[in-house]
Amino acid sequence: MSYELVAAVDLGSNSFRLQVGRVVDDQIYPLDSLKEPVRLAAGLTAQKVLDGPSQLRALEALRRFGERLRGFDAGAVRVVATNALRVAKNAPQFLAQAEAALGFPIEIIAGREEARLIYLGVVHTLPNPSRQQLVVDIGGGSTEFIIGRDIEPIELESLYMGCVGFSLKYFPRGRIEKSGMKAAELAARKELQGIVRQYRKTGWEEAVGSSGTAKALVDIIELNGLSGTGEAGITRDGLERLRGVLLQAGDVGKLTLQGLRPDRIPVLPGGLAIMSAVFKEFGLERMAFSDGALRLGVLYDLLGRYHHQDLRHATVQQFMRRYQVDAGQAARVAATARGFLQQLLQKAAATEQADAQVLDWAALLHEIGISVAHSSYHKHSAYILANADMPGFSKMDQARLSRIVLAHRGKLERVQEIVADSPDWLLIFSLRLAVLLHRSRDDAALPAITVRRGERGFGIGVDPHWLEASPLTAAALEEEGRQWSGLGMEIKIKSGRGKSQAAA
Repeated sequence: MSYELVAAVDLGSNSFRLQVGRVVDDQIYPLDSLKEPVRLAAGLTAQKVLDGPSQLRALEALRRFGERLRGFDAGAVRVVATNALRVAKNAPQFLAQAEAALGFPIEIIAGREEARLIYLGVVHTLPNPSRQQLVVDIGGGSTEFIIGRDIEPIELESLYMGCVGFSLKYFPRGRIEKSGMKAAELAARKELQGIVRQYRKTGWEEAVGSSGTAKALVDIIELNGLSGTGEAGITRDGLERLRGVLLQAGDVGKLTLQGLRPDRIPVLPGGLAIMSAVFKEFGLERMAFSDGALRLGVLYDLLGRYHHQDLRHATVQQFMRRYQVDAGQAARVAATARGFLQQLLQKAAATEQADAQVLDWAALLHEIGISVAHSSYHKHSAYILANADMPGFSKMDQARLSRIVLAHRGKLERVQEIVADSPDWLLIFSLRLAVLLHRSRDDAALPAITVRRGERGFGIGVDPHWLEASPLTAAALEEEGRQWSGLGMEIKIKSGRGKSQAAA
């Protein structure tokens, strides 16, 4: 049975989270989410028993979640519980009350199963899952480590250390002291030594952090300018600077950092200590962040359908169907634009191949705005690309696509803020020229057309007889020259007899 809406509930050791997603062509688009900072692990006594207040907080949160899930079929909801309920001796008694409050069965999953589901969630948000990834997920009671490529995890491990437990043990009553930070980092490094040799042997191309601790560290480092190098994500330098800020404050109650949410304050020191240890043991300098995590993995596992290709390709195809794109026209424009870009690029460097991929997607999606209105459709296309949920694409990826599509017709002044040496100008030129030449929207063959980069713009070589017989195209090329001239660039048209003229 297939479902239009599916839901996952993650009963974490720090927070309880609910994610509702809409299923469209085997892709999951986030629809609604709820979060409750239950801090279940903080209620574990020395005897590993959940105390009364923590159970009460949990049950109240689950009743709220149950109201949101009212009407969902049992097969469309999956609920998983992690480390705190793995170790709690009174978990069976608590689960009976919890399931009654929520209205759905609850699974307590093992550490490695949690790691597998986390990876499944993360890989569905990565731009290029074919690269070998090290994924680190610091939770409230445990930390999961995964190395994977494509949809398949290669190494899976879950270690019994988390931001809640470490914060309570090494930073009691919120005090942040140098001795406590050192002890916490050493304890985490000791735990890591059992897996680091094998993980280094397996290797990875990129490190990715997921879930609350990684998100908090990314936000704090970036918003407070702690990275030093200005790099996005979590950096070794940023962690060191944040460590200094925490030690200077001396108490979590005195922290005034941009991006630090109130519910994250009590567990920040423990999370920072663990992440610092991870960077040192694994020899990391930088870690990217992924919005995907356990909840998204649970949703995809619930569907039982996986994507083995770059998720962005699947998303582009789904968008073409959703917005009823003229596939023939999109393919014509994409092929012609790709040919122009290949002429403009001097060598097939990796970055240029990535640029060619972006141009392909822009060409395939440049007309999605027609579904809104034909008038100024390029503006509608750009808005959709900038603001829609696009699995596999980062917000930065979407912003770039949006700019290129916005510039594919009309006034170039709309994107004049693009820096002069940006490769985006090559993509914009290639796409604009391809759209211009395929205005008839048919399969009529184009003449051989050459393009080149000049010192001040671009050159176009075209058969003069064809151009003379195509007055609409000739007029369009003249207007194209005026648009580029307005940005201080020029378009030169070269005839087959070797004569040149400016298009403006």
